[in-house]
Amino acid sequence: MADKAAREKLLTSNYYDIFRYSQDGEWDRAFKASNRVIHMAPLEYKALHCKIVCLIQQSKFDEALAVINKNQSNLGELTFEKAYCQYRLNQPELAFKILENDDKSNKTQELKVQVLYRLERYQDAFNLYKKLINAVNDEYEDERKTNLTAALSLFENKNQIIEELQNIPEDTYEQCYNKSCCLIALEQFSEVEKKLKQCEKMCRDSLDEEGCSEEEINVELSLIRIQLAYVYQKLGRIKEAQQIYTSCLKLKLDDPALIAVAGNNSVVINKDQNIFDSKKKMKSATSESLIHKLPSRQRKFIALNNAIFLYYTNQFDQCTKACKFVEQNWPELSCQAHIVSALCTAKKENVFNAVNSLKNVKTRNSSEDLLIKLTCTQLLLAQGEKQEACKILESLGDNSYKPGIVGALITLHLGMGNEETASKFFEMTVDWYKKNKVKGDLSSMWRQAAEFHIQNGHPQVAASSLEELLKFNPQDKKTIAQLVLVYALFDKNKVKSLSEKLPSIGQFAKDIDLESLESSSWLTIKKVSTKIEMSPNTPKGDATQKKKTKKRKGKLPKYYDPNIPPDPERWLPKYERSGYRKKRDRRLKEVIKGSQGTASGQSDQYDFSKTEAGSHESPVSSVEPSPAARANMRKTHQKKKNKRR
Repeated sequence: MADKAAREKLLTSNYYDIFRYSQDGEWDRAFKASNRVIHMAPLEYKALHCKIVCLIQQSKFDEALAVINKNQSNLGELTFEKAYCQYRLNQPELAFKILENDDKSNKTQELKVQVLYRLERYQDAFNLYKKLINAVNDEYEDERKTNLTAALSLFENKNQIIEELQNIPEDTYEQCYNKSCCLIALEQFSEVEKKLKQCEKMCRDSLDEEGCSEEEINVELSLIRIQLAYVYQKLGRIKEAQQIYTSCLKLKLDDPALIAVAGNNSVVINKDQNIFDSKKKMKSATSESLIHKLPSRQRKFIALNNAIFLYYTNQFDQCTKACKFVEQNWPELSCQAHIVSALCTAKKENVFNAVNSLKNVKTRNSSEDLLIKLTCTQLLLAQGEKQEACKILESLGDNSYKPGIVGALITLHLGMGNEETASKFFEMTVDWYKKNKVKGDLSSMWRQAAEFHIQNGHPQVAASSLEELLKFNPQDKKTIAQLVLVYALFDKNKVKSLSEKLPSIGQFAKDIDLESLESSSWLTIKKVSTKIEMSPNTPKGDATQKKKTKKRKGKLPKYYDPNIPPDPERWLPKYERSGYRKKRDRRLKEVIKGSQGTASGQSDQYDFSKTEAGSHESPVSSVEPSPAARANMRKTHQKKKNKRR
């Protein structure tokens, strides 16, 4: 009995230690206390549970999961702990299988919604967050609302985003930030800029209240600023965006996902410039550790940008591998990957091989087909193959009648001298737009078509184009006037009815002051400026006479003698004249002229520069010094300089 009482007392003491250490956050000591309990009583369920919690708190998820699986018969179903370990070990699919049918507690629901978000099932996560916000009322309500907005911003249905966005509050800067993400999904970039600046102010104020340092505030604000830089990039304000990316990347950011996004966007701005800087950023953006930290939407664009960057740096084999990787993992970007791969083929091998490879690509929709064929056209035009390019553009079906493609085809046909073909294609375009009743601002195309047909002598076709143009703006006086001029060539009855719509000359001249025009000085300025005042006694012929100016005689030198010819070197500077005597430079060493008493002829005996070509000469070829030798020469020269100093 005494042993049993002592054992119970020891167990109670150890449980008290577990409780005390967990309250103080000393999870390692709590773990050891729970082990002591398990050693004394292996079937103690609570001690095993405490041991698992201690391992989770120390982020030892593998060990915690191993303990759960080993003692599953004793522990029963530790659903939450097991699912949480798998979630933190980046196994969201396994975690969801455990939580799928478990709706017992709020904590499992909280974990389930996080797993759904990780699985990119944003609609399900949004609906579950709504239920939790209505069912639970605690201190984490703001965080749930923030996560709700985050899930909403990733919806594909824009109409649903607009409906739900009205009910989302902006109580915290996190909610304000996520609301700006929703506006980015709706492509309302001007509104996003205002919202992000408001969010930045809210964030700074809240962090100032908490007593954070300026460095900590800048790190926290980096997320908002990088998002603002993305908005600037979309608005075409590239310099501002690049400055923000550079300043944020200089900070000590803790989030590798944020560094990857900023680096990728900076590389997109650089394109084929700053290659070494872009290489470093792209390497960090494509790190394998980011697989579970970035959603697939971001990872797929980073992978495609990496392939494009490899193309810019002429790493064609690696670029081809990167393109295949994109095709395998994200089939929705296979069209873009095929285009980048074809560009590599065009650079490395042959343009025609690249065009043939693109023609064999299977497209999923008309937009991808259009993109592929436009790329083929661009490659052919770069080689001067205008006829083949025209054939591809004409084979686009209904897409060939788009304004941009119509303009390209007309320009190509006119460049090749095929004016009749260009005229016929314009007529076909006009007929197609009339039949299909296409809506949109096509005024520029109709006006160009009308001007083209007027120049080529087809007034009736030009009139039909101008009639379509008049539908966009029935009160356009310029179009009416052009239509009157065209109808005057073949239908005078319509000229009368249309000319009534034009304003009369009186309406044009009602705001003009005719008296000021007649009496204005600008009519007589020219006459006054050319008028010559004459005295009454001056004869008329003298007024028109030109005033003669006397030529001055040139000055001659003081001692000029016409019998002596001038010095031919008189215009040269003194140091270039033949009689100029240079001053002796004392710094230069004098040439040794031999010892005293030596005859001048004997010195030639020892002057080897004057020897005839013979046995003394050896064939010498000029050899360029190696880079190492050059470096040594530079070093010795630098040493001499240092000695002089």
